[in-house]
Amino acid sequence: MKARKSNFTRLRILLVGVTFAVGFAVIGGKALLLQLYQGSWLSQKASDQVEDSLKAVGKRGAILDRRGREMAVSIDATSIAVRPAQIKDVESAARDLASIFKRPLPEVRKKLTSGKPFVWVKRQATPKELEVVRRLRMPGIEFVAESSRFYPNRTLAAQVIGFTGMDGRGLEGVEFFYDSHLRGTDTSVKVLRDALGNGFQSEPPADTDGSGKNLILTLDQAVQFITETALNEAVESTRARSGMAVVMEPKTGAILALALAPTFNPNAYDDFKKPVWRNRAITDPFEPGSTLKIFVAAAALEFSSLSPKTTFNCENGAYRIGKYTVHDVHRYGVLSLQDIIKFSSNIGAAKIGEKVGPEKLHQTLRQFGFGQKTGIDGPSETTGLLMLPKQWANIDTAAISFGHGISVSAVQLITAVSAIANDGVLMKPRIVQAATDKQGQVLQQFPPEEVRRAISRQTAQTLKDILQSVMLPGGTGVQASLEGYTAAGKTGTARKVDDSGQYANDRHVASFIGFAPVENPQIAVLVVIDEPRGQVYGGAVAAPVFKKITQSTLNYLNVPPRNVTEKLRVSRDSGGQG
Repeated sequence: MKARKSNFTRLRILLVGVTFAVGFAVIGGKALLLQLYQGSWLSQKASDQVEDSLKAVGKRGAILDRRGREMAVSIDATSIAVRPAQIKDVESAARDLASIFKRPLPEVRKKLTSGKPFVWVKRQATPKELEVVRRLRMPGIEFVAESSRFYPNRTLAAQVIGFTGMDGRGLEGVEFFYDSHLRGTDTSVKVLRDALGNGFQSEPPADTDGSGKNLILTLDQAVQFITETALNEAVESTRARSGMAVVMEPKTGAILALALAPTFNPNAYDDFKKPVWRNRAITDPFEPGSTLKIFVAAAALEFSSLSPKTTFNCENGAYRIGKYTVHDVHRYGVLSLQDIIKFSSNIGAAKIGEKVGPEKLHQTLRQFGFGQKTGIDGPSETTGLLMLPKQWANIDTAAISFGHGISVSAVQLITAVSAIANDGVLMKPRIVQAATDKQGQVLQQFPPEEVRRAISRQTAQTLKDILQSVMLPGGTGVQASLEGYTAAGKTGTARKVDDSGQYANDRHVASFIGFAPVENPQIAVLVVIDEPRGQVYGGAVAAPVFKKITQSTLNYLNVPPRNVTEKLRVSRDSGGQG
């Protein structure tokens, strides 16, 4: 009996032993399988549960004016995000966040129930919003350090500089055109998380901070302020629809100021209508009116035997071409070529154009850059409109001669006139002159670039003399004449085309373009006033604005007035004589 019981016990022990042995063998085999064949897969799966990769964006480069003054900078900001899986009471969290950020409750609830592991609640939150959210101590809330774009001068040069979106990418202006230069480098940072999803360790950042390049503009804050102030006053006083003004260095193509009215604040660009965002001096063509007579005179002097003293019969104010009649504001009889420009006779300009002919007139306009992009460093540049001469009828040659039937941009027009100031050499217009690192070391330069010789030096000098006469008594630009400086320029008044395709009698573009001092031009200035009310002529509306901008800018640039130079020379000569 005892022997039988002992045998049964041994059997039980053996069975238990075999069971444990089989179990351990299975476990060992499984462990071996996992280690040898599924080790990398399990390692990755575990890593995915405790590791998270966050994208760190390098700080965007600053935009500075030509004297190093800040136009756009990046400042530290904090954004608020949520990990929905960690939120215990979704409805309560949605109500709190919707209230704080003044968002519709369904919109916030949708984010928290989207099933995504990470959602943004508010990018670049305000300090007050951050404080309120922190007080909630809500699980799943994360505060992410970012940078925000800030424009310290608010509306100053807004359309030139442009702005960035929430993702830090440029959307308009220099911010858009030079986005690849300004944008910082994206880097990934590894964050380790505990079982509750809290970050507790991260990889050290790379040696480089990934900052973008700084850009140094050709713009000068002071000249920009002078230009914007004068333009805004004119648009307001004339109750105009809009206005543009550009200041350029003729010898280098550098734009010192580019102003548009109305303008906007890039710090809050969403508060303004989209058409106001774009740089209309680059993107929008318009008919130049009588300012184009400058280039008709250039064609005559360059390609024909005509001289400033060559006379034309201006038909007492009415000149018939086929079924069309060209009119002058005043009735003129016989005028010289110079006086046709001085008094701005449409009939005289039409007759000069007829003498020159379509081919040579078209060639001259192309030489000055019309009908083609200037290559300025700004987005969406227009080519304007300049038809081929074989498409011109007789009336087209006449109309183009006084600035209708052709369209130009403000940048094209000032670049072309600057070529006359620069002794006939056309320069490429530019807004940016250099890119630097954050220590200010120059990484890339954008130097002045000569495009071509548009006209001979002699023709340019003759045109300077003709355009200077426009500012003298009797000329249409007398209100643009400066105190202490010589100046040359031309008025322009163009009727606008209405919705029916006809020229309207009550909608005009008034303009003035010129340069100073004539003997050594330092700046060229263009003023365009769109649809002024009351006075509509360029000589009355735009010429005074030219005077304000040019006079103040020359003083700011320390260009000595002519009378001061003469007094100093007399003083030196007198001293030398004892």
